[in-house]
Amino acid sequence: MRRSERLVYITKYLLEHPGETISLKTFVTALGAAKSSISEDVALIKGAMDQMGLGRVETELGAAGGVQYLPGREGERALALAWELSTRLSDFQRVLPGGFLYLTDVVFSPRVAARVGEVFAARFHPCRPDYVVTVETKGIPIALATAYSLGVPLVAARRESRVTEGSAVSITYVSGSSRRLQTMSLARRALPTGARVVIIDDFMKAGGTLRGLQELLTEFKAEIVGTGVLMVTADPPEKLVQDYLALLVLEEVDEVGQEVRVRPSSWLRQEGGEEP
Repeated sequence: MRRSERLVYITKYLLEHPGETISLKTFVTALGAAKSSISEDVALIKGAMDQMGLGRVETELGAAGGVQYLPGREGERALALAWELSTRLSDFQRVLPGGFLYLTDVVFSPRVAARVGEVFAARFHPCRPDYVVTVETKGIPIALATAYSLGVPLVAARRESRVTEGSAVSITYVSGSSRRLQTMSLARRALPTGARVVIIDDFMKAGGTLRGLQELLTEFKAEIVGTGVLMVTADPPEKLVQDYLALLVLEEVDEVGQEVRVRPSSWLRQEGGEEP
């Protein structure tokens, strides 16, 4: 088999197994090539990925070592995505009662969700999470894409006590924006005790839902190592949760002028080479 054919096979295999350590023997057996040749192929793929900012290819030495592909969208590529979404969402026709924006068509777009998931994966991979956790429903696509890029399972909590996966843990929390009592539940077998988790959601105003999810996760003694949100509102400035990472900020909804202003978060503009 020619090197070009091996490069295509190895690249495709790594893309389909993000976050998973693949033994070089897997490629030796599948391609009938020497281990030294496979190592050279991996080095070429790693160089191309680094040069074009398409993610990272890491190698681990030793008997249990191998090669691992880590999807990532950082710097200018992450900022370009954020500006694209900001432009798309700065449409007054998207405004909903309560200061929310209609996001369903965006978060349920497989291409958008996949790219957003890569941004979150690049940020949270160093935290080494065991699971990605979200709340049904609109947070699921982005959370699933993040989990896929991290190579870990997704767990989704329900907003009601009716759970069909056996016994569950339920809590009652206060919505930060409406101040209404709501219920959130998670099946006991969905998450092992003491797991390291990353929380991903689509939208945050005051942060009541995410605060409720954090309280629910404490019942599982989970360690929350990161929180990512697609969009947050600038108002109120003080949220009920701390240490979250947002891609977009809904800065203003001008009902008189019928204008909406959405911008990338300051950390994205800084890392992408654009001062806020």
